Amino acid sequence: MSPLSRKGWGRTPAPSVAVGPGEKVLASATAADGSVLAGTRDAFYVVAGGETRRVPWEQVEAADWDRDTDTFRLSEVGSWGDQRPVHAATLGEPGRLLELVRERVTASVVLQRHVPVGGRRGLRVIARRAPSGAGGVQWVYEYDEGVDPDDPGVREAARTALELARRDVGLP
Repeated sequence: MSPLSRKGWGRTPAPSVAVGPGEKVLASATAADGSVLAGTRDAFYVVAGGETRRVPWEQVEAADWDRDTDTFRLSEVGSWGDQRPVHAATLGEPGRLLELVRERVTASVVLQRHVPVGGRRGLRVIARRAPSGAGGVQWVYEYDEGVDPDDPGVREAARTALELARRDVGLP
């Protein structure tokens, strides 16, 4: 038996990431620039330049993988009009990280409903919570391109949609 075929030999060791109390890294990957991306049951972690950023799964707005460029992008939930924090990294070996991100983000969505306000354009009412069930439900709106959240008709549609959505999931 070749020494490299023995269990654990010939593999790159998993990068070390300091995570919150009670959390355990379930998947991680080292980016081309040396930064480390990792995920636990409760959050996504980015370690770059000696600093660690923790993003709870319910605060992840979107994540995608470009197979052609090996680029992973994750954007955080933000406020209307503000630049959303985006984390991008080139990952030659993403391992199980992509699967974990998809599973954890999906687990954080309680409800997502599109509400038209002008033809096909509209807004989405989204309810999210920590996949562990800890904490309350967070409600956010996402507006389609060209929809003005300051328009009184849009505001009324959003208010009504939120009321109905809260009732549908049994929240006051």
